Amino acid sequence: MPHELDRILIPESQSGFDKQFKDIRRILLHKAMFGGFDKESENNRDKVLEIIRDVDEQRYKAVRKYTKEYDGVDISRKEFRVSKEALEKAHKEIDKDLLVSIRKAIKNIREYQTKIFIGKKSDLSGETGIRYTPIRRVGICVPGASAPLPSTVIMTAVPAQVAGVKEIVVISPPRYNKDIHPVTLAACYELKIDKVYRAGGVQGVAALVTIAKVNKIVGPGNQWVQTAKLMVFGYVGIDSVAGPSEVLIIANDKANPAWVAADMLSQAEHAPGSAIVFTDSNEVGKKILDELKKQAGQLSRAKETIECLKKYSAIIVFDSFEHIISWANNLAPEHLEIQCGDKSREIADKIKNAGAIFIGDYSPVAVGDYWAGPSHTLPTGGGAKFSSALTSNDFIKSISIIEYDKEKLAQSAEDIIRLAEAEGLDAHAKSVKIRQQNQARSKS
Repeated sequence: MPHELDRILIPESQSGFDKQFKDIRRILLHKAMFGGFDKESENNRDKVLEIIRDVDEQRYKAVRKYTKEYDGVDISRKEFRVSKEALEKAHKEIDKDLLVSIRKAIKNIREYQTKIFIGKKSDLSGETGIRYTPIRRVGICVPGASAPLPSTVIMTAVPAQVAGVKEIVVISPPRYNKDIHPVTLAACYELKIDKVYRAGGVQGVAALVTIAKVNKIVGPGNQWVQTAKLMVFGYVGIDSVAGPSEVLIIANDKANPAWVAADMLSQAEHAPGSAIVFTDSNEVGKKILDELKKQAGQLSRAKETIECLKKYSAIIVFDSFEHIISWANNLAPEHLEIQCGDKSREIADKIKNAGAIFIGDYSPVAVGDYWAGPSHTLPTGGGAKFSSALTSNDFIKSISIIEYDKEKLAQSAEDIIRLAEAEGLDAHAKSVKIRQQNQARSKS
C-alpha cells in the first residue's frame, strides 16, 4: 500500500528531476524572507516597513503595541527590560545538570572561537598595515517558543565576547508564560549579559536600531525577523538573512539507514526544515525511506514533521558519485553530513560550498548545534557559495593603515598624479603636487 512519503524517493533519471529539486529550493528561499515578487510578499514587506517606521517614530509605545498584537502580552515600560533580579532568579532556579552542560558548551565554543580569531594579528609593515577593532555594541535575536533556546544565546554571544565586544543586547519575545523562557534568561546571566529585552519579531529588530541602539544584529528568526534585518541593513550590520534549517546527507552503502533517517528528522522537525539525502544506491535510498516511515510516526510532532518531509525534503538516487559531488556543491547546504565509511574524509575534501561539514557516522548535526565549538549560525539557501559560519571574526572590523614619509611619497607622486588626472580629479592630483612643490622649494 502506498505511503505518503513514497514520493520523496527520487531517482536522478526520473523525468522532471531538475525541476522538482529546484522547486524545493525555491520554496525554501521564499520561506527565508518576503523576497518574492508576488503580491503577498509585497504586502508583507510593506507591513515590515510600516512596523519599523512606527518604532522609529513612537519608540517604546510602538514596541508595546506590536508585542501586544503579535505575542498577546502587554509589556509596560518598566517590564520592557528584564531586571537583573529576574536574570539572577532564573539562573538560581535552572536545573543544575543543565547548567553544567551549558558551562561545558560555553567552554568548548570559547576555546574554538579563540583559536580561530584573527583580531590580534594587527600589523603595520613598512608604510601600510591593518588594525582590527571589535564592534562596540551587538544585538542578538533569540526566537521565542515554548521550548528554551539557550544554544542560540551561546552560539552568538560567545564569539562576540571572544572578539572583545563590550556590550551585548539580547531581544526575545515573551511567549513562554508571557515572558522569556527562564533557561534563556539563565544562559544570559551565565554569560554576564544584563541587557535583555522582552521583544521579538520586527518590532524587536527595530528596537535594536532605535531604542537599544546596536552596531550589528545577529541571530535567527522567521520571515518577519529576517526581512526586518535586511531592511535595517546599512543602518546596522547583520550576519545574514537565514532561512529554514537544512541538511544534506551524502550516504553510500556503508551508511546506517536508521541514523541517516534520524538526522533527516532532526532538521524536518523544525517545520519548516529541509532534509535531503544524496546516494548512489537505490537499496540504501529505500532503506532510509523505510526508516523515515517508522521513526516519523514516533515523534511528538509527527504530523508537522511528515508534512515538512513531503514539502521540503528528498532522497535522491544518483547515477554516479561525480554527480553527487557536483550537485552538492551547487546546493551549498547549511549542514552537510557525509556518511560514507572510510571514504567520508576523501569526499569531504571535494566539497567547496557548505556552511559546516560533518564527517563520519558519529558527527550528527546536533554535535555542531550544541557542542563542538563552531557556531550553529550558518548560511542557508545556497548562501554558503558566498558567505560563512558566524565566528568571532564577524565581530571585528578592520581599519587600513597608511603611513608614507616624504621620501616614499616622492617615489610614488608622479604615478598618483597621473592616475588622478586620468580620472579628471584635479584636486586629488593637486593634493600630491602641493607637497612636491613645497619639498622642491625647501631644497632651493
